[in-house]
Amino acid sequence: MNLSVNGDRLLARLEELATIGAITGANGERGSARLALTDEDRAGRDLVVSWMNDLGLDVTVDVVGNVVAVMSGFGDLAPVMTGSHIDTVATGGRFDGNLGVLAGLEVIESVIEAGVQLTRPLAVAFFTDEEGARFAPDMLGSLVYVGGLAPEVAHDIRAIDGARLGDELERIGYLGGAPCPGAVPHAFVELHIEQGPVLEAEGYRLGAVTGVQGISWTRVDLVGQSNHAGTTPMAMRRDPSAAMMQIGALLAEIVAEVGDPQVGTIGKIDLHPNLVNVVPARASFTIDVRHTDESVLVDVEHRVRAGIERIAAAHGVEAHCESLARFEPVDFDERVVALIESSAASHGVPCRRLPSGAGHDAQMLARRCPTAMIFTPSVRGVSHNPAEMTDADDLVLGCQVLADVMLELTGHKGIGES
Repeated sequence: MNLSVNGDRLLARLEELATIGAITGANGERGSARLALTDEDRAGRDLVVSWMNDLGLDVTVDVVGNVVAVMSGFGDLAPVMTGSHIDTVATGGRFDGNLGVLAGLEVIESVIEAGVQLTRPLAVAFFTDEEGARFAPDMLGSLVYVGGLAPEVAHDIRAIDGARLGDELERIGYLGGAPCPGAVPHAFVELHIEQGPVLEAEGYRLGAVTGVQGISWTRVDLVGQSNHAGTTPMAMRRDPSAAMMQIGALLAEIVAEVGDPQVGTIGKIDLHPNLVNVVPARASFTIDVRHTDESVLVDVEHRVRAGIERIAAAHGVEAHCESLARFEPVDFDERVVALIESSAASHGVPCRRLPSGAGHDAQMLARRCPTAMIFTPSVRGVSHNPAEMTDADDLVLGCQVLADVMLELTGHKGIGES
């Protein structure tokens, strides 16, 4: 049988979750601010867990606050899992992460309502601190879940506001007892908004995600000498801000030379003392480079690092580099990607294969089980912004395809059924 999801219920839950930590954008757009392990995050967690409990799911919370809800009555049989995150950036939208969690909940509720008899359970999860906006690195919860980071190390990570992750988990009541690494799913499928412009620009309503770009985050500290901006000749300065600007120009040159899909960004900048008439003593900034090919990414990293050292020496400043996060590119499971395409075709909808430029929990789960992602279009490619928007019909379509693929992965006939 082909299962139909309840789109109205999905949309209503998205709206209700968005009221927690609600913010307003510059033009009146409705967004959300639920940084990981804040009071707003706790309220969002409590709401989603209440919906999980309403369906009679077996809900567990692990040692880093990841929440997994599994259909009961299947013993120890590994589930087909879906999920994402419900934490946001400080100026987030209503759909990033939330769609994947609430769509998973909708799939399970639709299965229960329809009385579909499965031979393998379904599960939905939300992972702690996917955004990395409060505690670095991003995808922290799913990284711990798959064994890529020890829980005790995660507990000692400090937030941008100085709080300790383990203490915050305990404070909001989500320091659970389930161990990590967590149980290995039979397969994992994540539904997410694209957060980019490709699908909309090319006229596609669905994307079958083939993998995730490798990500490299580096913090650079340049230390020079603070001095008077008017009396210090240019040739006699040790100016870290001048060096930083030259490094930024070099980064742009390298990215342009390598070409698509290489990207590079200087995202966060701090100058000290940050005064209009003072040559700064220190410039601190972050560099984010990403590529789908590990060898290319490594080469770009080496070229950028060599450029930093050369430019710093030319300006007479000290350079210190610290890796903040480093994830290799991930290729998703071909069979699961093909199932997404087949489901889209069964609904008469064109589907484009594409890699993800953003990091997602799915790239961590791919270390442990067959994994892929479904993308829905983002209007104008906007995300991490209250103006983030995906058409309601596309949200529901994505949820429907998620249902098709999850049921197929349990062994239940559906896609292409005569």
